Amino acid sequence: MPIIINLDVMLARRKMSLTQLSELVGITMSNLSILKTGKAKAIRLETLETICQVLDCQPGDLLEFRKS
Repeated sequence: MPIIINLDVMLARRKMSLTQLSELVGITMSNLSILKTGKAKAIRLETLETICQVLDCQPGDLLEFRKS
């Protein structure tokens, strides 16, 4: 998939665990794990907005396009 999710990078920069993010965002661990591993087919803009608020980042910090 040419869209890369850099959630693990942002979590490391913020010294936050996936469990903490799950609690703060209100998303299940399994759904965040799917997103983190790049297996998600879509993400709601509302969810992306909430993740960005919690991690204090921009959508472009989380999403990256790579040509295959």
